[in-house]
Amino acid sequence: MTVIKESDIASCVRMALECYFQTLDGEKPAAIYEMVVRSVEKPMLEVVLKQAKGNQTLAAEILGINRNTLRKKLVDHKIAP
Repeated sequence: MTVIKESDIASCVRMALECYFQTLDGEKPAAIYEMVVRSVEKPMLEVVLKQAKGNQTLAAEILGINRNTLRKKLVDHKIAP
């Protein structure tokens, strides 16, 4: 099994953003922060919840967030628990 380091994730985000800016073709970028957070947050929640076998308490612990915060994010992203 390949171990992914934090720097690998950062590199993926960096490359994706560089590609995004290249494809703007002169258009002005807007709301980049929200776009990146929403793009990364949903798959992260899905993967962690799967790893926790649907256990929201465990998933929240893995994520380092409060269980109520996790539940709100699941609702926001329309992820079924």
